[in-house]
Amino acid sequence: MYSARDQRDNEEWLANIDAAADSLELGSEARSFASDLFLSQLPDEDRSKNAVAAASLYAGALIAGDERSQSAVADAMDVSRLSIQQRWKDLLRDAGFRPPSW
Repeated sequence: MYSARDQRDNEEWLANIDAAADSLELGSEARSFASDLFLSQLPDEDRSKNAVAAASLYAGALIAGDERSQSAVADAMDVSRLSIQQRWKDLLRDAGFRPPSW
């Protein structure tokens, strides 16, 4: 769970997620899941936030059934595909979802 303060303190990162979601033409449900995942798994170090934001966007799209490729999300968020690949399953597990086995 996260606080309103977390949301306020990370407005820039949430705006980045929203901008990337725009470029990927993701729906509101995917955006909402992505923001919730990001704020729930907020890393302490700023340098990790972009990778966690990208993984949250990828995972949020999966949850919403609005899937995009890891490469497409990585390009939209300006991170490597490996950054997403290394984090998205743990984000889902920590949020109480069971990631697919593929």
